[in-house]
This record gives sequence, structure tokens and C-alpha cells, in this order.
Amino acid sequence: MSTAIACPRSVRCGPRKFLRLLFGAQEALPPDDPAERNVRRSGFRLLRGGRSADEGRSTVTQLYYAHRLSLVRTAVFLVDRQDLAEDVVQEAFTALYQRHGEYLDDLDNALGYLHTSVVNGARSVLRRRRTAREYVPPHEADAPSAEDHAVLNDEHRRVLVALQELTPRQREVLVLRYWSDLSEAQIAETLGLSRGAVKSTASRALDALEKQLEEAR
Repeated sequence: MSTAIACPRSVRCGPRKFLRLLFGAQEALPPDDPAERNVRRSGFRLLRGGRSADEGRSTVTQLYYAHRLSLVRTAVFLVDRQDLAEDVVQEAFTALYQRHGEYLDDLDNALGYLHTSVVNGARSVLRRRRTAREYVPPHEADAPSAEDHAVLNDEHRRVLVALQELTPRQREVLVLRYWSDLSEAQIAETLGLSRGAVKSTASRALDALEKQLEEAR
């Protein structure tokens, strides 16, 4: 059964609406590990500072099961390949463990730390890709699978293509805002920007996205 949601033909959907539909469709997919469902709710409370006596201490393991899938999907939107996205997220968790150990008592915002690591890892992937393309033909993405077609309708696929035409910074801001659901302040901290720069970048990115979608009609 398809989980895709399309705008009615009689209604003109702007880029914000398309992004929310796109990321909402992605979010509707089931988690890849049953343990994820068991720890997600408590993991959110722990990572956001709310901790009850019976929930214990926040750990890398809890963080992994609660947020790995979401972080992989964030990375996919940034690097456009699932295998590379999984590597980026795995490296982020490995770095977190090596630096802080299993228990995260000394880290105020572990999820923010991971978002920053994933963005930086994605940037490294894209830099290596640009360097490699100076010497070898560009990587040709695999054809969409039957499952991809079941999940994403034509409007969603057009948005994905349009996202890849944005600058890396614009894509980062939109993905963090509409998929990771971060606030302007959180995005600014993750990317090392001012809140004003985040706001202006998002505005320019949405304008560019809307223009590309209009041209694709």
C-alpha cells in the first residue's frame, strides 16, 4: 500500500507544503529495528533534559536505537546515497562513543552533537565526491526500486530532484528544518551560523525550490 500523499490538482502547493508532505511520507515508514519503538519516547525525554529517577542515565545505546534511523534519512537527503548516509551516521556514533563513552552524563545535548557530526560527515562525503569527479565519470544513481515508487509519487520525486539542485548550505538548512524539525536556533548551532543567516538561507532556498518546481511543471 502506498504511503504517498499528493496535493489535489486543484490546489497549488508551495515548496513548504511539498517539503512537509515529502518528509511526512518518509517519516511514515516503520522503524528498521523493533527496539527503536521501545526506547524512542524515553530517549526523547532523556536527551531533552527531562529525566525521571526510574529512567536511569542516558547512554549511547539508547541514543542509537531512538535516533539512528532518523539521522540516516537526514544524511540521505544530504548525500543522496543510503550506503554513504549509513557510513556517515555510523562514524558519528563511533566518534561520540570514543569521546564520551557509553554514558552521556557530561554531554548536555547529545542529539545536537550528532546532528552536527552528521552534517560535517556529509560535507566530507560531498568534498570527496567532487574531487573524485575530476578524474572519473560521475556516479549514476541506481534506478528507483518498486518500493521507492510505492512510497513517493511524482510530486515527491520532483522535490527530491529539486533539493539536489540547491547549494549544500541551502539543502542542509531545509533538511534540518523540515525533516529533523529543528528550530532556527538549533540549526544555527548545528551549522555554526547566526539565526539571521539561517532565516535568510531558508528563504532563498524556498524561493529557489519553488522556481525549480514551477519550471518542472
